[in-house]
Amino acid sequence: MPYDIARVRATYPALAEGFAHFDGAGGTQTAAPVIEAAAAAMRGATGNRSTAFAPGSRSLELVAGARAAVADLLGAEPAGVVLGPSATALTYTLARTLGATWRPGDEVVLSRLDHDANVRPWVQAAEAAGATVRWAEFDRHSGELPAGQYADLVGARTRLVAVTAGSNAIGTVPDVAAIAKTAHAAGALVCVDGVHSVPHGPTDLATLGADFLVTSAYKWSGPHLAAMVADPARWAGLRPAKLLPSADAVPDRFEFGTPSFPLLAGVTAAVDQLASLDPAATGDRRARVRAGLTAAQAHEEAVFDRLLAGLTALPGLTLYGSPARRCPTVSFRVAGLSPADTAAELGAAGLCLSHGDYYAYEYFHAMGLRADGGAVRASVYHYNTVEEVDRLLAELDRIATRGARMAR
Repeated sequence: MPYDIARVRATYPALAEGFAHFDGAGGTQTAAPVIEAAAAAMRGATGNRSTAFAPGSRSLELVAGARAAVADLLGAEPAGVVLGPSATALTYTLARTLGATWRPGDEVVLSRLDHDANVRPWVQAAEAAGATVRWAEFDRHSGELPAGQYADLVGARTRLVAVTAGSNAIGTVPDVAAIAKTAHAAGALVCVDGVHSVPHGPTDLATLGADFLVTSAYKWSGPHLAAMVADPARWAGLRPAKLLPSADAVPDRFEFGTPSFPLLAGVTAAVDQLASLDPAATGDRRARVRAGLTAAQAHEEAVFDRLLAGLTALPGLTLYGSPARRCPTVSFRVAGLSPADTAAELGAAGLCLSHGDYYAYEYFHAMGLRADGGAVRASVYHYNTVEEVDRLLAELDRIATRGARMAR
């Protein structure tokens, strides 16, 4: 069955405003079932989690529902799903917890391709423990992160390898499974940032070889909540700093304070939304999620191919990175214009694109672009169309042509 883009777009009320959203890497629009689920949870009675009264039991069900949904999305176990306000917050929790066990001389291997949320928490935890940070470098031209370098970076004292499954700056999809194999051979743990990769295709915790995998629901049509998943036994061996009266069970002891129950309802609805992207899919929700994301991935790749070909053909544009495997994301600059000015001009035409360094601090610093405004980012999500791409390319052609005239 062909991917029904009209049907998919009708699920997103915000698209009716007419903006073309190429900023999905920074956050997608929210699907109607997500909005409805969160609103329904707010309309109904909820209370602090309790089996003593019905509203408290509803809250328990909302938490359990979100854990089960995320587990189906990532190929994890519900008991291994830790929920939290953001990927950054969850990574800090893990970094502080693991870092408390590190000693001087221990090592952490990080990647300069990563979002700073999978860099700075580990750098700071290493500094606090007196551990050493070692860096995996990306190829400056292609944007690839060669997996072979990890054989020289990982050793007997390596405690953790942190790596992205998809660059939020240029889309690179590293060979995470190969990197994880090298790390595990040395007895190191692997923390994978899946925030940018999970929305763009099926994800499986075991296939990646990740000990910990983090994702953000607002990058896949959901609310502003995040989840980090691991084997429940892995969580059981860790003791985070926590309040004395708070729950000591796994995964609850890694979650601080009372969660937003309505937003958790939205997380479940968002996973169900992904499971509906292929209406012909059958089986349990895990199978339908994989089918839906496979269908969406094929659509995104076709739209992105058109975008990338069009950008490459435009004079006065510099594109960054050309990885062989990538999420549908590209960064570029227009000659004669700052990234901020380029994004503002596109924004005035109803085209939404991010600019700056998008928290990919190490990438833009290594490329020498961060002090000069970074770049402009275009990312494709499963509700984007080729017509929107053509609209963007026409506007960029106008901007670039004018910039070239001004430069003469």
